[in-house]
Parts: sequence; C-alpha cells; structure tokens
Amino acid sequence: MYDFQVVIDAGHGGDDPGAVSGTTKEKDLTLQISQYMYERFKELGVPVAMTRTTDETVDPTTRVNRILNAFGDKPSVIVISNHINSNTTGTAEGAEVIYALRNDDTLATNILNALGEAGQKTRSVYQRRLPSDTSKDYYFIHRNTGTTQPVIIEYGFINNAADLNRIKTNYRRFVEAVVDAVIATEMGGSIPPVGTVTYVVRSGDSLYKIAQRFNTTVDEIKRLNGLTSDNLTVGQILLIPGPTSDEVVSYTVQPGDSLWSIAQRFNTTVDELKRLNNLTSDNLSIGQVLRIPGGSGPTEPEEPTNTYTVRSGDSLWSIARRFNTTVDELKRINGLTSNNLRIGQVLKLPSTGNTQNITYTVKNGDSLYKIAQTYNTTVDAIKSLNNLTSNSLVIGQVLQIPQN
Repeated sequence: MYDFQVVIDAGHGGDDPGAVSGTTKEKDLTLQISQYMYERFKELGVPVAMTRTTDETVDPTTRVNRILNAFGDKPSVIVISNHINSNTTGTAEGAEVIYALRNDDTLATNILNALGEAGQKTRSVYQRRLPSDTSKDYYFIHRNTGTTQPVIIEYGFINNAADLNRIKTNYRRFVEAVVDAVIATEMGGSIPPVGTVTYVVRSGDSLYKIAQRFNTTVDEIKRLNGLTSDNLTVGQILLIPGPTSDEVVSYTVQPGDSLWSIAQRFNTTVDELKRLNNLTSDNLSIGQVLRIPGGSGPTEPEEPTNTYTVRSGDSLWSIARRFNTTVDELKRINGLTSNNLRIGQVLKLPSTGNTQNITYTVKNGDSLYKIAQTYNTTVDAIKSLNNLTSNSLVIGQVLQIPQN
C-alpha cells in the first residue's frame, strides 16, 4: 500500500469565483482539474479526498478542517490546492508552485518540472511569508494545515489567452504530470512504468482472475511485481502490464479528423469514443481533447528516423535496447534528468551508423507486415532472422529486426 495520502483542494467556489476572464471562472477550472485528479489517484490506489466536489462556497476555516479531518494532521498527507493565476497586464504566463515554509522544495520542484515536460510553460517554485510575521506562511492553506505537506499549484494565467487555451486543452495531461510527480517523489523516484496500470487486490481475487480480467498472464504479473508465489493479500497493489481496456490516453482533434478516422487510427469504434467522451453527436471541433480507450496509441507505425515518439509500455531501457543504444546516451542527448517518460513525448535518437540488428517487443495490433514496413525491411527477412515458421505473433514476443 502507499504510505501517503492526498487531499485535493479545488480553489475558490460558490460565491467566490476566483480569477475571471470573460465567461471563464477560476472556480470552474479548478473543480474540473481537481475532479480528474481525484479519479486518477483513486485509480492508482492512492488514498485521496477532496475539500469540495461541487460549486460550493467554502470559507477558509471549513476548508482547513476538511483537509485535517480527511486523513489526520500528519506529514504523510499531501495537500494539492489547485488554482489559476491572474495579473493586471495579461502578459504573464506559465505555471508556478508555492510550498510551505516547513517543507523543502522537492515536491514543488518535481511538480513544476513535470508540468514543463507535459507542455506547459513554467515560472518558478517559491515560498511566501506573512508580512506581519515572517516566521509564518502568507497563505492560510500553508499556515493553518498543521504538519501536512501542502502545495499551491497555479497552472497558468487566466487572462493570458495562450495560457488559458493550454490549460483548457491539456488539463488532463497536466493532471497526469502532477500525479506522476507526487507518486515519484513519495516513492523515492519510483513510479509505475509507462504503459502499466495499478490494481488493488480485492476479496476473492486470484492471479488467474486478475490476469483474465486484464488480458495478460499470471507469469507476466508475477514478473512485473517480483512475486515468487501466487499468494495475494486484500489491499495489495499490483502493477498490471498494458495496454489494457481500462487505460485511457488523450488525443487533440486535428484538421480533417472525424470520429470514424480517429476510431480507425486507434483501433476502437465510434460508439466507444462517443460513450467515453459523453458525445451526443458526431461533430468535432479542432483542438477538442478526446479520451481514447485502450491506450495502445495510433496504429500507424513510427518512422525509423532520428526521433521516436513514446508509446504506452515504453521505458528508457526498452527504447535504448530497441535502438541499440544506452539509457545514459538517450538521457544525455535529450537533456533528461530522470527516467520518467510520458506517452506522446518525442525523443531524439543517437545516430548509430551501423547495421547491427535491433530488438523489438511485439505490441497489441502488431503484425509482421506492419513491423517490416516500420523498419524498412521484409517479412521474410524478419522470419529468417528469428527462425519463424509462421506469421503468427504473441504480445510480448521479442524479435530481432535487421537494421538497414
């Protein structure tokens, strides 16, 4: 089980709209962000609570009491107070994270860096002191929340059109970044690998039942979790290899897109897209963000060029192995300071200048033809190199690919 808890505070609400720009109100955006964040922490098995779940007026005393009553007053409780910034000129942009005087900047810095990697402009992490007593925090969410670890996240500026558009379009991606950063920080830099989901064992579960549910194998679950027996305990958290039917990625509608073309691209159906996104018609708008079921990424293979787009299930180690390089080299040429990756992230690949084979792990939807097309080779060449007698493939199967 995780040894930390999260309280999500949707800033403002009810009679207090927060910052306003046109018809957009801070209180609405913070609630939208907070609700999705709650869902993601809950899906990952992290104990989580919210200070408000509706458009409710919450005074500072009540807000603090809800924070302290959720899981108690203790350092293991992380408080995430979600806000949207504003300034008088409308020219400032980017995210900021403010942390309490009693804490160091580790969590705040990790969150800001993660938001930057997710595509938001970033400003700084900082603390702010009460002018009348500089030994105390300026913000009550820091000052009055006991020994908890609170951070205020300002996702951007509501009166900067570019900033506001980034928040509205990418808020799910930003939330995923914050969730990853929190888990990575609290688990000493360890987060579930990209392409996995977590599952909390329930009464009556067995490895066989869980494997059947997620379309994987008992051996794969045991390998991924370092299990040496089939015994499980209620409440135990398991990593489940992806892609799975429960995993969801985001897609931004491009010119010329239709629900049919997107469904074809992501190997799903129009009806499933409409159900998952609560759509009542087939109409789409450019820039609209859709949730895509399956998480397996588009079916078109990536080009074997000097860049690679991260997909579900990738890690720096698997990419390095696939392209015959090292994790350190990938980190160096991409300016990475950690091993964390996100689906859709574009990595530079080192030029090899050789003809050594590369290693490829078969994924959902792959065929020998698709793989051959991706790597500019032939089906027969792959079959010959791997001693294959048929065109059948198994998800997770490791192939050697001749590199031209």
